[in-house]
This record gives sequence, structure tokens and C-alpha cells, in this order.
Amino acid sequence: MKLIVGLGNPGKEYANTRHNVGFMMLDVLASYLNVEFNKNKFSGSYAEANYDNEKYILLKPGKYMNLSGEVIRDFVNFFKIDIKDILIIHDDLDTEVGTYRLRYQGGSGGHNGLKNIELHLHTKVYNRMKIGISNNKLIDTKDYVLGKFTNEEMRKLQDISKEFIEIFKDYNKLSFDNLMNKYNKH
Repeated sequence: MKLIVGLGNPGKEYANTRHNVGFMMLDVLASYLNVEFNKNKFSGSYAEANYDNEKYILLKPGKYMNLSGEVIRDFVNFFKIDIKDILIIHDDLDTEVGTYRLRYQGGSGGHNGLKNIELHLHTKVYNRMKIGISNNKLIDTKDYVLGKFTNEEMRKLQDISKEFIEIFKDYNKLSFDNLMNKYNKH
């Protein structure tokens, strides 16, 4: 069983904000797999899917970003999911809009959601997809990440979402190293 987690903040007021790009990618994947987020457990909304002889849980933590690790930990413990079978999708201020990076280790980069995940999973080694939201140093970081994407940025995210489906198709077939080699732009 694999767990794919999109990070974001719950509530309609946060829909389509930069911080919620993880939720946005999960919505794309749920649509592709023809499943809905119609189950709730441990303060998380989730969908179950079968693809390529593997069971997947798609999870949107229902707690605010800085507490998402608690929800993920509860799912990992309940469903007995190995850390290597987790993929976290999150926003990244240090990456340009329209780009992404697959990684399996590293620090939080100041991202409070990742800090909380590391705290509750007791590791910095887990698969992640960092999706660029750029950074505007003229706007307070909190206000920037909670701001909406422009139309041009949304078009760039649509391109990433198409590539994300291809990444997902290979996620079960390739090692994460090979996945990174195939999809990370060098």
C-alpha cells in the first residue's frame, strides 16, 4: 500500500492558494483515478484507489499545514505503511512556478508542514515532490503563500499536473532514484 499526501490548509478560503498546491495535485490525481475524497479518518480526508496492482491512499490532512505530520503519522500507523511508500506533495518557495523537483531526503527548508512531518515520522528521509510557487520578497511570506495564483501561474500548474500523472504512472514501476533521474530537469 502506498500513501500519497498533498499538503495544504483545510477550508474554502484556502482553495487555490499557493500553499495548497499539494491539494490541487491530489485533486488532479483523484480525477485521473476516478475516485473521490469521500472518507474521513484521523482528521484527514482521503480516497482509496487501485492502480497497476497496487493499493493507494490519497490523503489531504484536515489539520492546518503546520500540524499535517500528526495526521500522516496516524495514517502510517493505522494502515501500516512503510516510510518508503509515502510521497508528500508540497509547495516550495525556492523553486520557480512551473517547475518541480522530486527528492527523497533533505531538510524542511523552513516549511512548517515538512517540519511537522519530520517530527512525527522521526526522519528527514521520505519521498517528496516539491512544486515551485516562487517567492516575492516584497510580500510577507505568510501573506504570499496564502495568496492566489495568477492566471499565468495556473496555466503553468496545469502543465505540471499533466506531468504529475506521468510521474504517478511510473511511481509504482521505478525506484525513486530512477523516478528522479527520469523526471527531474537537470
